[in-house]
Amino acid sequence: MAAPPPHLERLAEVHDVPVGSMRTAFVVLRSLRHALDRNGGGYYDLVLGDASARIPGKVWGDERAYGELAGGPAGEGAVVKVMFSVGMYRDALQLTVKRLRVLDESDEWNPVSVWGEGWDLVEGLRCKTLVFDIETVPAVDLETAPESVTKAVHRAADRYDGDTSKVMGLSPFYGKVVSIAVGDGEDPDGPVTALVVAPPGREDDAYPEWIRPMTEAQLLRSFWHLADSAEVVVSFNGRGFDVPFVQTRSLIHGVPARVDLMSSPFALRPHLDLYRLLAPNRGNPASASLDVICWSLGIESPKGEMDGSLVAPTYARGDIEMIATYNVGDVRATRSVYRHLREHLLPFRKDW
Repeated sequence: MAAPPPHLERLAEVHDVPVGSMRTAFVVLRSLRHALDRNGGGYYDLVLGDASARIPGKVWGDERAYGELAGGPAGEGAVVKVMFSVGMYRDALQLTVKRLRVLDESDEWNPVSVWGEGWDLVEGLRCKTLVFDIETVPAVDLETAPESVTKAVHRAADRYDGDTSKVMGLSPFYGKVVSIAVGDGEDPDGPVTALVVAPPGREDDAYPEWIRPMTEAQLLRSFWHLADSAEVVVSFNGRGFDVPFVQTRSLIHGVPARVDLMSSPFALRPHLDLYRLLAPNRGNPASASLDVICWSLGIESPKGEMDGSLVAPTYARGDIEMIATYNVGDVRATRSVYRHLREHLLPFRKDW
């Protein structure tokens, strides 16, 4: 009986494996598409991934893995064990999968190696259409900051009637993320969860199930986990504010920004910015705010007594629940706008 092929602990190690060699690995089925070749034979295009890499692969109709996929429980997002041969196609690495099965209790695998550090913080929150919104507050004490930094903040504050708090809250260099609300865009009545940074002194408090307290670094890592596992990320003015802020804060914390949500500004995937879709070239975002869009579409507005200008003082007095409620309301409204566009606009776009 032949010995089993060597096992890769990290998929990225396949780059050092000679072409034609056999290996096994624990991976996530990032994408899975069935197609027919010119002779009518079936095959699968897929992308295998773990925390270290994503590699394209093929399952040909004459491989045992083809039947295992066609008749088995494995689908997109499933963690599986694969046996594959290493090959090249058009000067790029491609894996030919020979065997494939969903993991069971007998498999000794490390979720961190597959999903990445912090995977447990978003357990139960992964979805194909991730709707999100962030709330930010100042994070820099100007009295202890270098003089050059203080001067830069005051110069920028001249545009806001000297309001240094607003400047810092809107800049990832002087501010921080204290809440990211996330929800499933395909579930109109589904729960929305707020990942929050507890105010000083409230780190050990008990919070309701829909609020998950953590550090800012953990919050950022959680966001990228969710964005990485989603097919599309939906925001309102996310290209103009949320994503650049989260991306820069991630760089400051040394958290990998695992998905490119900023390139191809007019693309609808992987980042669908509803503001860009509904109000291109409108200038001031306030003229087509989420509140205005909801009103025009007959959707309940998320705005109440709370607004963005009150987030910083609300956080300063320790009321993270109010911020989370406000944040969740924006995600519910954004989800409703997305679902309206998904029915009346997106199906007729060739790029969707």
